[in-house]
Amino acid sequence: MKRTAIYPGTFDPVTNGHIDIITRGLKLFDKIIVTILENPAKKTLFTTQKRVELLEESLKDVGNIEIAAYGGLLVDYAIKREAQAILRGMRAVSDFEYEFQMALMNRKLNREVQTVFLMTGLRWIFTSSSIIKEAVQFGGDIESMVPPVVYAELKKKYNLCPDENS
Repeated sequence: MKRTAIYPGTFDPVTNGHIDIITRGLKLFDKIIVTILENPAKKTLFTTQKRVELLEESLKDVGNIEIAAYGGLLVDYAIKREAQAILRGMRAVSDFEYEFQMALMNRKLNREVQTVFLMTGLRWIFTSSSIIKEAVQFGGDIESMVPPVVYAELKKKYNLCPDENS
């Protein structure tokens, strides 16, 4: 039986911490479906389509993954995609309470889908999409925290590209 996991998130934008969880998760699962969860109540920097493109480019050299978007109950999507698990990354104790509540709710909704937690690599422990967006907005150097394509898009988005006419 093929072991498949759903790795859900907003990925606004994808970070090297996300990439770390995906590549390490592939040591446990045969396939990972990286799923952008669409939440109309959440304001995002990038459109769903742009986030799909950024993930595809960032993961182009990684096999056994699929990029998808979904709006609805995650456990329903996991069953639809024949996934046995939901893969989640945890950076610190501050993530635990929320992730624990979500795992318990998903378990209550469907006992067939397990939640598997991976601790983020120490190198990425402080990295989050929201912190990266805040740092780059004020000119912070986040180049080492995101894939090159994401870095270029963030620079464009925040108008940080050098003027070619200067």
